[in-house]
Amino acid sequence: MNGDIRRTLHRAVLSRLDARKTGLSFSEDVGRWRDRAEEHLQAEMSSLSLGDAERDIVRLEILDEIFAFGPITPLLSDPTVSEIMVNGYESIYVERRGLVSRHGSSFLSEESLRATIDRMVSKVNRRLDESSPYVDARLPDGSRINAIIPPVCLTGACLTVRKFRKEAFSIEELVRIGSVAKDAAEYLREAVRDRRNIIVSGGTGSGKTTLLNALSQFIPEEERIITIEDAAEIRLQKPHVIRLEARPVNIEGSGAVTIRDLVRNSLRMRPDRIIVGECRGGEALDMLQAMNTGHDGSITTGHANTPRDMLRRLETMVLLCGVEIPIRAVREQIASAIDVIVHTGRIAGGKRAVTSITEITGMNESQVLLQEMFRWSKGNDGAGRLVGTGIPSRFHRGGGETWD
Repeated sequence: MNGDIRRTLHRAVLSRLDARKTGLSFSEDVGRWRDRAEEHLQAEMSSLSLGDAERDIVRLEILDEIFAFGPITPLLSDPTVSEIMVNGYESIYVERRGLVSRHGSSFLSEESLRATIDRMVSKVNRRLDESSPYVDARLPDGSRINAIIPPVCLTGACLTVRKFRKEAFSIEELVRIGSVAKDAAEYLREAVRDRRNIIVSGGTGSGKTTLLNALSQFIPEEERIITIEDAAEIRLQKPHVIRLEARPVNIEGSGAVTIRDLVRNSLRMRPDRIIVGECRGGEALDMLQAMNTGHDGSITTGHANTPRDMLRRLETMVLLCGVEIPIRAVREQIASAIDVIVHTGRIAGGKRAVTSITEITGMNESQVLLQEMFRWSKGNDGAGRLVGTGIPSRFHRGGGETWD
């Protein structure tokens, strides 16, 4: 239907409602207000020449625009969609199975998109305005959202929604879909059970959190696990888990609780393992110190292009934490704390896979030493796969269970 007609119907219905009472945040009234909006909408559409099917589509689109999340409402419940990217009110892109395509619908106006974003962030007690023009938040279903608005975004309001499966991938499933090889999965099983400290590195959307969730299945049931995140995404299927989430500043500009604060506090909570959703700042130093002071078997993730780049990023994060530490001492901490770096990436066709597994073997006079145990290699058939390098591991004994 013509966008001008949709906008006219939308404005007409809103003008006959108290807009303050719409939106999912008013769950106790939403049914009554939605019924009233539908009555007004039917009256407005009675003079239009529309078929029954088109009338139903228009009705749902406008009601979703007022009470739900506009044209992205069906995308949020679509299990094939992993990411939704709104680039201004007229442009929506979606990712399905690693491939990005443009969505056919759009928001009615910039104001409608802003209202949708406000409904999302208000559900998790976050705010978005000119004094705080961007926000990271988590929806009740676990989806992660980022929103940014003018004046810092010249495109108009932009919204990114990262969705997660209701059931986390197991390592067996990752083997089955080709994201990790069987022998590499057995290596990772032994690394976790042997309480090796692991960093999962990779780019944005490369499957770091998915792999971290899968690795957690090898942690013994009786161990006490503390997870620490900016926005809670880790879903461990374990009975003894404490979940901590950072908090931004409040409207007065105070009250922030950082990842670093939570890592320090977690050390007083008698953890067997600490899992940090992502190291991106000064918490890297606290995490390394925890790994070096009896909290073996800890896991974290980080953004990097290669395992060696991950080490450089750790060095940078530690040096920027405000504590004067010689670079050699930082590298010694890293070499002592980290045992394995598992690198993930996107390969041809948008598929996510483990592309490298590397052990840290110590340190020479100037740098941390690495040995790659598995690497991504293309065979004669042109297909890529994770293969062993044949280098003896410092701890992996081989054997163990395999999967069909």
